[in-house]
Amino acid sequence: MLIDSYGRVIDYLRISLTQKCNFRCIYCMPQNGVEDIGHDKVLSYEEMFEFIKICIDNGVKKIRITGGEPLVRKGVENFIKMISDYKPDLDLAITTNGYFLPKMGEKLKQAGLKRINISLDTLDKNKANLLARRDILDGVLNGIKIAKDLGFIIKLNTVALKNINDDEIVNLLEFAKNLDIQIRYIEFMENSHAKSNLIGLKKDEILEILAKKYKFKEITKSPNSPSMLYELEDGYKFGIIDPHKHDFCSSCNRLRLSSEGLLIPCLYYDEGKSIFEAMRNGDLKKAYEILIQIIRDKPEKNRWCDDFAISNRGFYQTGG
Repeated sequence: MLIDSYGRVIDYLRISLTQKCNFRCIYCMPQNGVEDIGHDKVLSYEEMFEFIKICIDNGVKKIRITGGEPLVRKGVENFIKMISDYKPDLDLAITTNGYFLPKMGEKLKQAGLKRINISLDTLDKNKANLLARRDILDGVLNGIKIAKDLGFIIKLNTVALKNINDDEIVNLLEFAKNLDIQIRYIEFMENSHAKSNLIGLKKDEILEILAKKYKFKEITKSPNSPSMLYELEDGYKFGIIDPHKHDFCSSCNRLRLSSEGLLIPCLYYDEGKSIFEAMRNGDLKKAYEILIQIIRDKPEKNRWCDDFAISNRGFYQTGG
């Protein structure tokens, strides 16, 4: 079992397969995309899998595949199958923009993937073009339909931004509700790679908008979940992720591994240690030692609680 210095059991690993993405979302990525760091500087699937086995054998119960956009990396379905075959009862999920699900969904299902989180920030085509800097909405909506038809457990993630999609908060909830899919509104997390002058909606502002049409109550959130949950009168549940409060961190059970082998203890914490050389050299003992050190050094809280705090690590590196 992996336990940090604050008594938190670390049983959740998020793995970024690539920094690349076919979108250029203004809250996440520079307009021109990111530099190609080259295959020789990225962990292979086999190297990642060897580290995953170390983590699973030491108590990790949940793995989420992220990016960038994970489905732009070739062979992701084979990687997922490797993990699923090793531990079939693992909670195995992926976070994606959904665009490639029409051609990849069936392969992912057959590989053993169970759950999918799909980003959906707007139902307006022009706004989608503005947000992603690409013509993407039809592809995303089709991806959601395919994932639903294939029987995946789905959640929708919406980054709530003032003067962009704040007038769609209710419409997005109703879209998700009609599909019987949970939506989670995510407060904008300030980072140096986002477009300047973006302003996110805070939790209370999101709730105020929804309260104009719906009555709801706060309910007990799931253990270790970053999302505060709310329930409408008809039983539909939605969530809000608020990283700016310390209680976001109090039950954190996560570590993150970047595609180039950086093991990261916190979403907003610029420090990390690389397992790249250890895995490239097949030194599993060294990789385990780095894992234990990272867990020991995992901070009590993130830095968004500080005034004007801005992360210097892009979320395309850590998968959000």
